[in-house]
Amino acid sequence: MKQYLRILSYLKEYWRPLTAAMFSNILFVIFSTLSVGSVMPFIDILFNPPLQTQQKEIAFSLFKLREYISFQLNKLVMQYDRLDLLLGLCIAIVITFMLKNLFFYMQGYFMATVEQGITRRLRDKLYAHLHQLSMSFFNNERKGNLISTIVNDVRVVQESLSVGINGAFRDPPQIIMFVLVLFFFDWSLTLFICILLPVTGFLITRLGDMLKRESKAAQERMADVISVLSETLSNVRVVKAFRMEGFEINKFQNHTQKYFKTMRGIQRRKNLASPLTEFLGAITIAIILWFIGKNVVQGTTPMTPGALLLFVGIIVQMLPSLKSFGLVFNSVQEGAAAANRVLAILDIKPQIFDSPDASAIQKFQDKISFKRVSFQYESGDVVLKNIDCDINAGETVAIVGPSGAGKSTLVDLIPRFYDVTDGSVTIDNQDVRKISMDSLRSLMGIVTQETILFNDTVRNNIAYGHKEVEFEKIVSAAKVANAHDFISSLPEGYDTVIGDRGVKISGGERQRISLARAILKNPPILILDEATSALDTENEILVQQAIERLMQGRTSIVIAHRLSTVQRADKIIVIEEGKIVEIGKHTELLSRSDSLYKKLYELQFKI
Repeated sequence: MKQYLRILSYLKEYWRPLTAAMFSNILFVIFSTLSVGSVMPFIDILFNPPLQTQQKEIAFSLFKLREYISFQLNKLVMQYDRLDLLLGLCIAIVITFMLKNLFFYMQGYFMATVEQGITRRLRDKLYAHLHQLSMSFFNNERKGNLISTIVNDVRVVQESLSVGINGAFRDPPQIIMFVLVLFFFDWSLTLFICILLPVTGFLITRLGDMLKRESKAAQERMADVISVLSETLSNVRVVKAFRMEGFEINKFQNHTQKYFKTMRGIQRRKNLASPLTEFLGAITIAIILWFIGKNVVQGTTPMTPGALLLFVGIIVQMLPSLKSFGLVFNSVQEGAAAANRVLAILDIKPQIFDSPDASAIQKFQDKISFKRVSFQYESGDVVLKNIDCDINAGETVAIVGPSGAGKSTLVDLIPRFYDVTDGSVTIDNQDVRKISMDSLRSLMGIVTQETILFNDTVRNNIAYGHKEVEFEKIVSAAKVANAHDFISSLPEGYDTVIGDRGVKISGGERQRISLARAILKNPPILILDEATSALDTENEILVQQAIERLMQGRTSIVIAHRLSTVQRADKIIVIEEGKIVEIGKHTELLSRSDSLYKKLYELQFKI
């Protein structure tokens, strides 16, 4: 419940519309009570003949409210024509109901800003927070879980807040006002009604506890459904290639079946709250009708027909409020479970962040140094051990080694996708942890084996990271990347939308667009992580030509399995099992009889 209260703290941003909604709610409760109260004078004017003798003046008193109202009604009937009074009362009833419904609408009008504002605020904050988290978080978290939290859990929280806020400012005040009116008419019967309220509250609380547990399970089930859906749609080509459609359909249906069972249980319990409170209310009405009816038949009550109908009418009007109040409690319990999942992500502290004394780096001039660097993941797997090496400005350095040796992890330490476990990485003798991440990453252009493109135009994909850039510069970057010709042949040229992850173009074309993006950035440090390993021979040649142009005049760090692409590197660093085992040039490493690089080279080229 504490988590739910934390969510409520977001309300302060919308205090103006919330205040207006609360004020409208109060007026709605007042006119709602008056609309029910109009029954009494209407019935008494129609069916009660006025007393012909003047009654003794009765002063206003909360404890004699019924007698005071009867006296005033009789006084009016004696002074005015009954038809005129009836007409005036009908007009008053119309005005009362009009104002009641007007303020009901106004309450919803202002609450719409509060409800949707909190939804937007939570989603924005979650999305922004995800961008601050380190790569290790995303390595351990399923994408479907995150999507489900941002989309589904936030929606549940919003619905819960909507029901909770409306219920808190409408139903309890209305119930209290109705009970006070009943108390003034017959305090003994009203006390009996109040005895039933805690019984109803206890039953609803028990239902709410079960709903909270099941709601948490339902949100986890929905996360599983979204995860399977996301994974399948992202890998639909593989699914079809391996004829796994049936397997994926069965897997999806298994998850939806679990979600169905959980939601069915939740819905059944939620549906129990409303008839339960209505049934208890019906018992109350029946008992009241028996006692009042018995007194009327026996002539032992001064209650007029109008007062009797008012008493019963108020109880009937209370039933929807009692039912709604039960639903409010259940909805709050359901929202609390969703709030726990939302805040669990917001409470995760970023592992990679700017230190308080971080400074901006303007340019790269000297070298990148790894000083006794070790790294291990949170799982405990040690990836790098005591790495010592330098990458000088203007050099092309290749990093090679068997799969899983730690090549990509080593390079990921430079832009601080991860932080070292031991040792340090420095740029121009500045520890990267003392450099602001924005300025650090602005020095680097990164091209990976898996090209990351967006469902947008070619122009916007190349210009990604630039707020405004001249079209001529985009074209120039595309030409350097050997991409201009194929882009020009697309249906709408540079304004062609290339689909999700660039599915409408080939792998080589996607890679060249990615290179054009790096060229446009014009970084002093270039990182190429297996940039050509997934390409066919023709596309590899085109991409390799673009890479060679891109590398000119820059410090380039190249990770490659294809050793033919690194033969002209100024320095080759060979890594095995997280350790540097060799450093040298291509010819130098090949000349060593026990060289790992030589073994890899001979294995690759079948020498």
